[in-house]
Amino acid sequence: MKTLLKGGCVVSGRGAEQLDVLLEGEKIAAVGRDLAAGDAQTVDCSARLLFPGFIDAHTHFDLEVGGTITADDFASGSRAALRGGTTTVVDFAAPDKGESLARGLARWREKAEGNCACDYGFHMTIDDWSDSISREVGEMLDQGISTFKLYMTYPAMMLPEGDLFRALLRLKEAGGLAGVHCENSAVIDVLTAQAKAAGRLSPASHPRTRPAPLEAEAVGRLLRMAQVADVPVIVVHLSTAEALEEVRAARRRGQTVYVETCPHYLLLEDSVYDHPDFLEAAKYVCAPPLRKRTDREALWAALAAGEIQTVATDHCSFTLAQKRAGRYDFTKIPGGLPGVEHRGALLYTYGVAAGRMTEADLCRALCENPAKLYGCWPRKGVLAPGSDGDVVVYNPAGESVLTAAGQAQRTDYTPYEDFPLRGGVERVYLRGALAAEGGRVLETRGVFLPRGRCVL
Repeated sequence: MKTLLKGGCVVSGRGAEQLDVLLEGEKIAAVGRDLAAGDAQTVDCSARLLFPGFIDAHTHFDLEVGGTITADDFASGSRAALRGGTTTVVDFAAPDKGESLARGLARWREKAEGNCACDYGFHMTIDDWSDSISREVGEMLDQGISTFKLYMTYPAMMLPEGDLFRALLRLKEAGGLAGVHCENSAVIDVLTAQAKAAGRLSPASHPRTRPAPLEAEAVGRLLRMAQVADVPVIVVHLSTAEALEEVRAARRRGQTVYVETCPHYLLLEDSVYDHPDFLEAAKYVCAPPLRKRTDREALWAALAAGEIQTVATDHCSFTLAQKRAGRYDFTKIPGGLPGVEHRGALLYTYGVAAGRMTEADLCRALCENPAKLYGCWPRKGVLAPGSDGDVVVYNPAGESVLTAAGQAQRTDYTPYEDFPLRGGVERVYLRGALAAEGGRVLETRGVFLPRGRCVL
């Protein structure tokens, strides 16, 4: 099957140019001016922007958290992703304590295979360290799992600092790359105990027990360990200006540090936790928590300057009923926000249309950089001959309002309720086939994406 996307403006990390895109089979056959249609179905893309399929390299589908399971599994989460222009997700295979990496990967592949509507890969979570885990790191790389998640908080998942350093050394040796959740767990525990002892059990205590300096301290500690290990690292879901300064300091020392942030840190603020209605506050609980306006503005500036490489969602969705579990204890509120469906339109509206970033910046943050960072370039992340036929047709005209009632995600709220949007995703192609049109997701089947080394 051939499809000619005619008259659109092709966006890359270098800029935008009016070009046609010919899809043939699962690949892009040609990109150029005035391409002949031949026997291809022609789609008029005049006044539309053509982006490579968006990549969300931080999702949590079908994940058990605090005795409950995320509202979105791979079926619903991937359909929501496609509706918003995301054609590839990289989720997290999370072995249980004492379980082998191989078994953890097998369980996650079982969850996704045949259920995921978009293409998918996995990061491997390392929450334990031993000689056998060390050996398995190489086996994971052989299976196309080239990135690994390490935690500096959460007792069930974090590694002691010595083991975290050993993991960094092993990843350097093997050629893998670590993404690290940076918060100071020990001090958070003390602050949490103090809040509970004082009877401060509402969601308002959530950001106060995970203050911004503790994220910056953990980022700085990680980067000093990475300096000694002489290994690049990714700081995931960075949320504060202070943590950004730690990254800048490391880069001045000559270190390679990649940074990811999320839409909620760009668009929301911590005042929401003080809402008198429990659920209105609880639905924003995530870690790190939302921050101040000054942090938001610092992140926008860093994104436009290229200091932040990617914007992923950390999609970890729960219903309001699930959030209600922490009605009398903020630590029992399952942490995480939904967002996989709305990232592209939010960043276009509040980034590009608002003058905070260019279309090229958006392409780098959602397409090119994640493809290069996570080892799937140039198969993904670019509209070029030979690449997968993943295309987002974005109509920049028109306005709408984002509401939970109109979303595909399996949550009964969105943190962006009533946010005005500029334009929207009109069509999405996945490996050459139409996967979504006008908000309707068609029947598609994603494939597992083995990934190689970082080339960013």
